[in-house]
Amino acid sequence: MAGFKSPDFNERAAAARAARQAAVEQLRNRPAPDPAVMAERKAAQAAREERRAARKAEAAAARLARAEATKAQAAAEAEAAQRTEAELKAARDARYAARKARQK
Repeated sequence: MAGFKSPDFNERAAAARAARQAAVEQLRNRPAPDPAVMAERKAAQAAREERRAARKAEAAAARLARAEATKAQAAAEAEAAQRTEAELKAARDARYAARKARQK
C-alpha cells in the first residue's frame, strides 16, 4: 500500500490552472440567452419599477396629507386657545366693570 504523497507547489498550481481553465470553458460553452425570455424579464422588471414608483408616490401623498392635517389641527388648536384667552379677558373685564358699578 502506497503512502500519501503530499502534492508540491507546482502540482497544486497546475491543478488550480486546470480548474480555472475548466470554469472558463464552461462559461464559453454556455448557450446565449433567449431573446424572448430576456424581453419578458425586462418587461417584468419595468412593471416592478412602475409599481414601486406608484407606491412611493402614494406614500409621499399620504405623508403630505398627514402633514397638512397636522398643520390644520395645530392652527385650529391655536385659534381655540386664542379665542379662549379673549373670552377669559372679556369675562375678567366684565367682572371688573361690575365691581366698579357696585362701588359707585
